[in-house]
Amino acid sequence: MEYKDYYKTLGVSRSASADEIRSAYRKLAMKYHPDRNAGNKQAEEKFKEINEAYQVLSDSQKRARYDQLGSAYSDYQRRGGAPGGFNWGDWTTGSPYGGTQQVNFDELFGGAGGFSDFFRSIFGGMGGGMAASDFEMPPRQPAQAPEYPVSISLLEACEGTTRLLSVGENRKQVKIPPGVKTGTKIRVPDANPGGGDIYLKVTVEPDPNFEREGDNLTTSATIDVFTALLGGEAEVQTLTGRVKLTIPPGTQPEQKFRLAGRGMPKLKDPQSKGDLFVKVKVRLPKQLSEAQKRLIEQARDLMRNS
Repeated sequence: MEYKDYYKTLGVSRSASADEIRSAYRKLAMKYHPDRNAGNKQAEEKFKEINEAYQVLSDSQKRARYDQLGSAYSDYQRRGGAPGGFNWGDWTTGSPYGGTQQVNFDELFGGAGGFSDFFRSIFGGMGGGMAASDFEMPPRQPAQAPEYPVSISLLEACEGTTRLLSVGENRKQVKIPPGVKTGTKIRVPDANPGGGDIYLKVTVEPDPNFEREGDNLTTSATIDVFTALLGGEAEVQTLTGRVKLTIPPGTQPEQKFRLAGRGMPKLKDPQSKGDLFVKVKVRLPKQLSEAQKRLIEQARDLMRNS
């Protein structure tokens, strides 16, 4: 008979708590549930193994006996015991069908149920057949609500907007709140002609003037070389209008300045906003008159000699 490592089956450590075991079971049972894997024999076998492991590790008496067996089996292997030579007779409990009420696992699991010979031999006399009152069926997945794509501009994402949704003969004006991002889903209750909700899945179109990262925006402003050297002001376009940005003397090309609260509103708190970062580009003259060249050369010489 082959030893079964139930801890490995559930992917938990041997010191795992009851809550950890339950959580691991729920996650795996949902993944391999027959309802989600129709016709997949491998998933059915995996689901059966998961349930068997959970029935042992979630029962304090069965788990204690299983831990004792595991310790004895590990000691036997460390002593160099040959495969198949372990004395299982010390651990079998006799009747594989204790006194508990039996459950038709084929009905419960769509053919995936049943216990291994290992389980029946080791735990049969402990009530190895699982009582109906003890069985925990993973919840059936609800039908997924339909989704409809909708594209909006960055400005609409900033200010909020509306879209007219038409599904069959149903028409609804749907509000899209400020601060939505690509991937945001807007629930429209009771809009499905077949009953239930539908969702609008938002795509925010790229904007030629702004890059978005979370709730922050980045844009650029161009200044001339003299403003970069001497300081001054630059006009910056934001999503809500133009503002003046103070440029300090000695500003470098590609230097960034932060305008606090000029970014995107936060989705669930539109009064709070991200920041706008302005990347400065310095515009150099392509042609100079002779007089301009002489003046620039004089400035160059003065700077070199200072």
